[in-house]
Amino acid sequence: MPEELDIMDHLIASIQSGKYEPDDKLPSENELAERFKVPRMTARKAYERLQELGYIYSKQGKGSFVRDRQQRIPLMLSANESFSQKMIDLGYDYESRNIFCDPIEYNHKIYESLGAQEGERVFKVGRLRIIDKQPIALHISYVAESRFPDIGSTGREITSIFQYYMSRDYRHFKSSQTLLSVTYPSKYERELLSCSALIPLLVLETDCMDAESDLTLEYSKILYRADFFTYVI
Repeated sequence: MPEELDIMDHLIASIQSGKYEPDDKLPSENELAERFKVPRMTARKAYERLQELGYIYSKQGKGSFVRDRQQRIPLMLSANESFSQKMIDLGYDYESRNIFCDPIEYNHKIYESLGAQEGERVFKVGRLRIIDKQPIALHISYVAESRFPDIGSTGREITSIFQYYMSRDYRHFKSSQTLLSVTYPSKYERELLSCSALIPLLVLETDCMDAESDLTLEYSKILYRADFFTYVI
């Protein structure tokens, strides 16, 4: 393992220093193994880990190449604009896919944020964000049935929560607080986002309020694949 990490450190440093540009071909596994005096399998594992971390990509029969990590999606970390509309405006091949709408068990933090009582139902509405057929983010909105009585019946049709709110005559949005953290994906999240356990997720937790009435419309939790975004805070 130390030898594998030595190879990874060397290649990452070379990429970051500009020795290798995006789409440049990297040394073969045999060349690396000879340079570092290790078995070829060690070099192969180093390349596999770098691919999982998003530094490189491979072409069958042609070798490993540097991935362009600068061409990432710019993302505004705010609750006052539609993620779907932002991606469409930027010209991406974008899809938002509804994957669930289910009532949740009582959660003090979420219920308190929504101003919901313990006996009331709160639904979680999940959308998978997809660009170029690659899942890049999971957006979960927690919505109180007392605020939106039809959420249980129409929630599975929602692909843009902002369009849903606007169809209910809410037009301007704001947030009162935002919590930003980093985690690593669970097995379920890895399967949804098609990523390895080594790809960190940026977790954004925030509320969305109607700017005119100050009513809280939702509490949201968004999981972004950190290897696909640059962040504007």
